[in-house]
Amino acid sequence: MDELLEARLVDVGLDPGDLGDPSEAFARLHSRFGRRITLVDRYALEAAARGIEPDALGAELRTRLAYEVIPLQLPGWQLVESGARTGADPIEVVPYRDEWAAAFAEWRARLLDALGEAAVRLEHVGSTAVPGLAAKPVIDIQVSVRDVDRERSYVPAIESLGIALRSRDGSHRYFRPAGDAPRTVQVHVVDAGSEWEREHLLFRDFLRADAEVRGRYGRLKLDLAERYRDDRLAYTEAKTGFVLDALEEAERLAIRVGWELAATPR
Repeated sequence: MDELLEARLVDVGLDPGDLGDPSEAFARLHSRFGRRITLVDRYALEAAARGIEPDALGAELRTRLAYEVIPLQLPGWQLVESGARTGADPIEVVPYRDEWAAAFAEWRARLLDALGEAAVRLEHVGSTAVPGLAAKPVIDIQVSVRDVDRERSYVPAIESLGIALRSRDGSHRYFRPAGDAPRTVQVHVVDAGSEWEREHLLFRDFLRADAEVRGRYGRLKLDLAERYRDDRLAYTEAKTGFVLDALEEAERLAIRVGWELAATPR
């Protein structure tokens, strides 16, 4: 267990050496620290309670812990079984590729054609949208709609392109290729004007503008890809502290320079 997690346990009145039920400990931590308490912390708590290292937790147990944590992180979260993938899907982080911009442009055209007026905004997000940043070779696309709960207005259109709805939560719908189709694209549907929309675009623009932060993020991703090669959720969750710190810095910069969402013609 790392020093930061130990300090946070003490902050909520728990003894790191005798924390009791790890599930209850996580709930207390999450209530106090919100998004900064992650699935990786849940692994650490479970491992401490069992007297083992987190790396010794089995795949089945990790899955159970993920199903415990994700609904806290994403209220209303549900999996859609028809969007499941088959076989192994290990993490791979590679140096930036110029071809990613062209791949996004092709997907953007296809999505706009399929979605029509349902798409209010369509943006390239994630690490493949940041020149010079190491990334998984998967294009992340954020589609903003008027009402994310009106799934009939966009789900059939997106799925017609071979990208299946995999999960939903109160703010977001997540699509990816299902089965054994190549995992080359992911689509995130959010409400136009939402905090989810704004945060992902601000984070992208901040990484594009700050080479030092971009470099640190790239090194972190390479390290985590090696550590969590077969655990995509842990890989994503382990980046949370960095992302939230960067967003705080980005918000301060946004105020200073007057950053706002740029108009995006359809």
